[in-house]
Amino acid sequence: MQYQEIDTTLHDPSFADALIAWQKQHGRHTLPWQNTRDAYRIWLSEIMLQQTQVAAVLGYYARFLERFPTVHDLASAPVEDVMAQWSGLGYYTRARNLHKCAQRVVAEYGGVFPSDPALLAELPGIGRSTAAAIAAFSAGARAAIMDGNVKRVFARVFGIDTYPGERRTEEAMWRRAEALLPAEGIEAYTQGLMDMGATLCTRSSPDCARCPMQPRCVAHATDRTKELPVRKPKKATPEKHAAMLLLVHDGQVLLEQRPASGIWGGLLSLPEVAGHVALDDDEQPDIDEDAVARAVQPFGVPESRERLLPVTHGFTHYKLHIVPLLVTLAQRAPLAGDGRYVWLDIGEIGQAALPAPIKKLLLELLGNRADAQARMF
Repeated sequence: MQYQEIDTTLHDPSFADALIAWQKQHGRHTLPWQNTRDAYRIWLSEIMLQQTQVAAVLGYYARFLERFPTVHDLASAPVEDVMAQWSGLGYYTRARNLHKCAQRVVAEYGGVFPSDPALLAELPGIGRSTAAAIAAFSAGARAAIMDGNVKRVFARVFGIDTYPGERRTEEAMWRRAEALLPAEGIEAYTQGLMDMGATLCTRSSPDCARCPMQPRCVAHATDRTKELPVRKPKKATPEKHAAMLLLVHDGQVLLEQRPASGIWGGLLSLPEVAGHVALDDDEQPDIDEDAVARAVQPFGVPESRERLLPVTHGFTHYKLHIVPLLVTLAQRAPLAGDGRYVWLDIGEIGQAALPAPIKKLLLELLGNRADAQARMF
């Protein structure tokens, strides 16, 4: 990993001193992954917190540790169990990398996470900033972090008026982050950056009155708090449509394991109807009836079919509109092929490794549609 040389012209001990003093008095100290040097627990929390709020992580973190109390337990578990525990937390590549990383740590380091951030960053799912946080909290390593919260703090405090996602701007921020590292108190400093970005220097409603950086904040002094950091230029969000089969028979629903790559990789989901879903003149999905019949045919003889209301799910780069087709089979055919299909008992849906919108669809259907439920049981 390449680190920039420290720019001594950016060094300012008073920045770290103010941040550390604030964190010790006003920062967060009772989160379940704090007050420990256990690298496994710290690593798990850092991966879960990537692009996810603390409130959403707390329950998953506790359940994950109960199921996989050590890195050895996680490494030896089937990946399907890992995905099931992660189901609903989103960004499922994190879960696959989590499992791969645990296996690497056990195989290459005997189950002990390295304390060198450069070595940590070579492991699956751990980038430069996450590696620095893990090393700082578990071993007191003096390394800089640079997540979304830090970028926002730096953009406002130092008046950086170019988009932080731009390469030159990000590199400049890294140079500043390295230069501002304190000689002592790296744990409180690192946690302080996270806490200030999460609780004070928030995107929409920053609490400047309580911020320890207010006296030096360029954005506050120039009344540009709402303008900084500079937002990424907006692009139209692409929209995609997919028809999915909700095949039911004898109290079970048919699910298909998705490929390891792509959206919802490795999770169970509803089989898709092959082909593009077009929109009619009223912008409603127009599904090829012959394509639906071909998709259902390998699984049995249909008794009834009903199109349900569409479900919309937003991904980072596009919006997916799912058109569910409820098909009750009078008779089902034996499953064949590569083993990616499975009939799951309706009562096991809540615990299955399903994408959040698919699980929600199935649970709502069973809970709110008495007629459908009667056909399923």
